[in-house]
Amino acid sequence: MCSQPWFWGPLTLLEAKELLQDAPSGSFIVRDSEHDTSKFTLTFRCSNNSILNNRIAQTGTVFGFIQYSLKYKQEKAHEDGIWCCAWRKRESDGKDLIITGCLDNTLKLWNWDGNALNLTCPLEGHRLGVVSVDINKAGTLAASGSLDNQIIFWDLESNKQVSVHEGAPAETWSVAFSPDSRFVATGSHSGCVHMIGVESHKNESSIDLDGKFVYCLAYSSDGTRLAAGSMSGIVSIVDLRSGAIFPLDGHAMPVRSVAFSPDGRLLASTSDDKQVRIYDANDGRLVASSLNGHSSWVVSAAFSPDNRHLATASTDKTVRVWDVPSKMEEHVFKEHEDQVWAVRYNSDGSHLLSVGGDHNVMVYACSKYSK
Repeated sequence: MCSQPWFWGPLTLLEAKELLQDAPSGSFIVRDSEHDTSKFTLTFRCSNNSILNNRIAQTGTVFGFIQYSLKYKQEKAHEDGIWCCAWRKRESDGKDLIITGCLDNTLKLWNWDGNALNLTCPLEGHRLGVVSVDINKAGTLAASGSLDNQIIFWDLESNKQVSVHEGAPAETWSVAFSPDSRFVATGSHSGCVHMIGVESHKNESSIDLDGKFVYCLAYSSDGTRLAAGSMSGIVSIVDLRSGAIFPLDGHAMPVRSVAFSPDGRLLASTSDDKQVRIYDANDGRLVASSLNGHSSWVVSAAFSPDNRHLATASTDKTVRVWDVPSKMEEHVFKEHEDQVWAVRYNSDGSHLLSVGGDHNVMVYACSKYSK
């Protein structure tokens, strides 16, 4: 049992050490809000086997923690491995929309009601496996990329196809909406990033990254930068205003995922080399050379909306949550029975979504407590 769910008032170093001695397991983080420095990590294991990862964050006299738990499991959501997902709150009606994309050639549109996933409809049209999907900011339009070299645009109000963009072989490996929803960026084997106009459904421009197979893409929240990860291990940031390309100190193996923090200050990358790296997105400086924990390819990353956490998914069958300021692992989910291929937060960071090769969809609760 957890003896007490929170701590009231400032904590001295001596008091923190005494708490550590009394803790059932783990270490703890004590964070000084003025300097944002972290010294310890506190982890409680409760009788229901949930883990309370307590960031004893000192903000005056307020301390809080996050409880992580499996909220919902959708078994056999697809007929094959699920490789991609997207989660967006629709602006017009506040509905939480989730799309999953699968090697069975289909996508499925779901509605999350706070407790369960409800299937709205399948989205059928691809001829081969779906490897990437994104939803625009308003939650009205989705784009999916497939091994059939097509990008299909979907109206999420009528749940019908809007248009199909035909690409060259391996030209649709990744898709990402620009924040203003005017373009969808696509990565390709040729090393070019193509900008597809949402209105024109045509290739409006291209960015040449020197022949490096582009596995993954991510826009900064203000739309001024685009990050790309390649098969060669290179991570690049493109300044979309000037066209300048800034290569970063990348990975030893293919980069599977890149993600900007919502405030645009940080960029995370993950790779087949089992590493998770965090960069200063403004100057390219390596902030965290390696977040160690995964034992196999790390294939997906997502920042929480408050910028404080990074979730990663791996073919080691785990989802891990990292405390960004301390660069420490905060929680490990081991719910999947096969490789985990993608992870996403919802709009307020209260829930986390993962999909995997076991055909299952998991929704985790990230419940915040404070006093």
